[in-house]
Amino acid sequence: MESILLYDTTLRDGTQGENISFTADEKLDIAMRLDDFGIHYIEGGWPGSNPRDKQFFDLAKRSKFKKSRLSAFGATRRPGISPDDDLGLKALIESDTPTVTVFGKSWELHVVEIMENSLEENLEMIRDTVRYLKHNNREVIYDAEHFFDGYKENNEYALKTLISAAESGADIIVLCDTNGGNLPFDIETITNDAKTKLQKYYRGKNPVRIGIHAHNDCGLAVANSIAAVKAGAVMVQGTVNGYGERCGNTDMTSVIPILCYKMHRQCFPFENLAKLTKLSHFVSETANMIPLKSRPFVGKSAFAHKGGVHVSAIMKEPKAYEHMDPELVGNTRRVLISDLSGKSNIEYKAKELDIELGNKGLDSREIVSEIKRLEQEGYQFDIADGSFRILIEKYTDQFKPLFDLESFRVTVEKDKDRPCSAHATIKISVNDKDEITAAEGHGPVSALDNALRKALAKFYPDLDSMRLVDFKVRVMDGREGTAAKVRVLIESRDKDDIWSTVGVSEDIIEASWQALSDSFQHKLAKLCMNFAKEKI
Repeated sequence: MESILLYDTTLRDGTQGENISFTADEKLDIAMRLDDFGIHYIEGGWPGSNPRDKQFFDLAKRSKFKKSRLSAFGATRRPGISPDDDLGLKALIESDTPTVTVFGKSWELHVVEIMENSLEENLEMIRDTVRYLKHNNREVIYDAEHFFDGYKENNEYALKTLISAAESGADIIVLCDTNGGNLPFDIETITNDAKTKLQKYYRGKNPVRIGIHAHNDCGLAVANSIAAVKAGAVMVQGTVNGYGERCGNTDMTSVIPILCYKMHRQCFPFENLAKLTKLSHFVSETANMIPLKSRPFVGKSAFAHKGGVHVSAIMKEPKAYEHMDPELVGNTRRVLISDLSGKSNIEYKAKELDIELGNKGLDSREIVSEIKRLEQEGYQFDIADGSFRILIEKYTDQFKPLFDLESFRVTVEKDKDRPCSAHATIKISVNDKDEITAAEGHGPVSALDNALRKALAKFYPDLDSMRLVDFKVRVMDGREGTAAKVRVLIESRDKDDIWSTVGVSEDIIEASWQALSDSFQHKLAKLCMNFAKEKI
């Protein structure tokens, strides 16, 4: 069975997603991570469309890719001109990549009504473009845009566009579900027909290969990609975390483990899968996007267990409630703590955190009772793992605070001509040494965060890697009006980890302080633990 080629378009199609943008340097950083992971093809961008992508390809020329082939992306020549006069094609050649990917029209609607072109001229544009690129010694991947929609409207013409590319020398022809509206059984049937029609066009000893490029507008991009592979596609295009225009593209973090682990199709060395979760986190961090917890395989909740019955079962046999070992994709099993927890949850979590409990499960039963009481007050520990660790350490007399609050003061100023400004003054104690600092912020919590960070930096200089990525406030019972309790959830991250903390109070600043303080205590405990390991 032929190996599957992985083609990543995060740096081009992924950047068309809302709120996603990369600098040229960031694109190079991601490309090097993709290369290390083992992706076969990395689409770097469209050099003829913007200066940033041109800059990326200039940077890439000075970089060495060990496993991946870099591809520049562009369109077929414009109507009425020769390829030699097309500035877009010249930019593709000047990008100096070994592979070039070009898209052309397969849907009669786009050719006639959108481009206002003739059907025959469109075929000539495909032929001329592929020949021009092959004449310049490039491997050519031809993306048949809107192929499946075009096939449904006029299958004879849609197939002619593929044949035009194949006759002209395209190495791989990729079928695109550009609008993301097709269903898996349609994808499989149409892909199979396209493969049959292209059987007589050879590259060396083998027929021209086909691929799939699916969008996720029906939530079926991964399923459609798998259906195409089942029908004979040997290249799968997609983006890390499924980023892309509208609802995104095929999510490489889902389709890769399905291909490798579930379908046993060779993609790359199997052990590379263990890098998948870190790759997902790196791209989301670079994109400044909060990681989706429910993302299959690599999400924080992908192997999380909350119900006591489930936890009791996985302590005996993980496959009772898990479809695979999370370590295969670099993820970890998590047991969540909530008012639904049983004694098994606490004991499993304590073992995971390397915290000793009392004999005969007495501590675990008492902790379950305390958690249920606190959750009744508004705490939520299943989404606040950092606060849970501190709670269980306190309850078993193992908590060693790395700083103590003496006092803080927060003020907010507003006058008619200027927006609000916030100032915080904080006094903390570390090893019986007091530190008083002040800082400004975009709001009271921001000012408090900046002041605490500034004070702690005098004692713990390695805090720079930590930052807050999410801040949520929820009113627990609106019937009390402005006197109602609020729950504050803070999510923080560093280069290796993501953790969450919680605070509850009638005062939003007090609740924020609880969550903020727990977050810094959690981070500092990690720093001290790592420092101790390094000394050993």
